[in-house]
Amino acid sequence: MQSTIEQLKTVPTTAISDVLKGMRNLDPAIKPLKETYHIVGEAFTVKLPVGDNLYLLKALKEAKPGDVLIVDVKGDTYRAIAGDFVVGMMQTLELGGLVVDGAIRDVIDIKKLDFPVFVRGTTVSAGSKNGPGETNGSISCGGVSVQPGDIVVGDANGVVVIPRDQAATVLEKAREKEAADEKREENYGQSKEMIHQYIDEMLNK
Repeated sequence: MQSTIEQLKTVPTTAISDVLKGMRNLDPAIKPLKETYHIVGEAFTVKLPVGDNLYLLKALKEAKPGDVLIVDVKGDTYRAIAGDFVVGMMQTLELGGLVVDGAIRDVIDIKKLDFPVFVRGTTVSAGSKNGPGETNGSISCGGVSVQPGDIVVGDANGVVVIPRDQAATVLEKAREKEAADEKREENYGQSKEMIHQYIDEMLNK
């Protein structure tokens, strides 16, 4: 699996999404704080009550280096599940990134850390630490079902989740898709005449 993850680091989310027919894309509102952020890693899932982040701290103890924390907080953007201190701990623990269907705060300081965070929104309000919550179980994040160990891939375009048992097949087909796209550009993108030919072919399918 580690080899597959390493190879997926060179594959754009767009190719992966095409292979999966667009069925495993998180809500497009979940975006990276910086366009340069790119994440690929096994999902460590976290389910939180709205407005609470106690079990996010539990996840920090349980996740292994390289894991991507993917957090279901029901899309709530009023209270943050993390600020720069908690995100800084994630970086120190060498986690692979943070994906949140919710909000974070301390945006400027988090950007300075240069740790990849993908999030629905930002806020000024802190969350509480009352619990309960759940770690490493089935969640729904951004409208997509996520299981522990699924492969999370994110870049400037958004986030897509690959079912763990499909990772090798998706990698192979995404490579084929990239090669086909490159060939199409080479064949049709060099002149006005070839562009018109390509459009005619698409219209007459």
